[in-house]
Amino acid sequence: MKTNDNNTNRASDGEDLHEQHQPEAIRQRLKAGSKQSYLADAVLGGIDGSVTTFAVVAGAVGGEFSGVVIVVLGFSNLLADGFSMAASNYLGAKSEREQVEKARRTEERHIEEIPEGEREEIRQVFSRKGFEGDILDKIVKVITDDRKLWVDTMLTEELGLQLKGRTPFRAGLATFLAFLLVGLVPLLPFLLPGLDPTQRFHFSILATAFAFLGIGMAKGRILSRPVFKSGIETLLVGGLAAVLAYAMGHGVRSLYDMF
Repeated sequence: MKTNDNNTNRASDGEDLHEQHQPEAIRQRLKAGSKQSYLADAVLGGIDGSVTTFAVVAGAVGGEFSGVVIVVLGFSNLLADGFSMAASNYLGAKSEREQVEKARRTEERHIEEIPEGEREEIRQVFSRKGFEGDILDKIVKVITDDRKLWVDTMLTEELGLQLKGRTPFRAGLATFLAFLLVGLVPLLPFLLPGLDPTQRFHFSILATAFAFLGIGMAKGRILSRPVFKSGIETLLVGGLAAVLAYAMGHGVRSLYDMF
């Protein structure tokens, strides 16, 4: 039964793939352009939110702080560190765009001042791709007859820049929201009534472990990587950060009690 289902799925995938590569489908897809993904920004924010917030919780528990102090420290970290990380990502994306614009101005100036040298660069770029003779001459002519296409080609082929980078605001927002949502998970058990401090910490460990695992598995699924392996990797990284934070909190507390 499974073999038949697999064969059916393969046949369905093959039909979809065939449809996607029809001339009109290709034309529409290229016309629409590629959509900018903010998955990396969200994954980065989610992982960092859960790691840093649980590290604060683990360190505070290791230092034997009260539940109120743990909640205050946790929410302070959640907002301050989340905003800081979002701002850093915003500025990073903004810098990427500014780099492209600076390079564009430079290439436009070079085309204006030394057009033959820039044509030679186009020629050598496509010569290295295997074009030669009349075909190479036509490629150079078509590209250099369109100033925008000429500059865009130099930016992508010579400098290796992305013309359509991330929108700074969206990159920062994706990081901030993921940081808040996932980073809240380690704090939730400390907001529940009727639990003693040990129970709250154990529930926080369990909830955070599931959060680490879930983020990693979601990342693996979206990127077509082994789902479980990706989840375990994220769990191990987050768990190591938590262990270090707990050990530091406990160690500082023990050192303080000695004096």
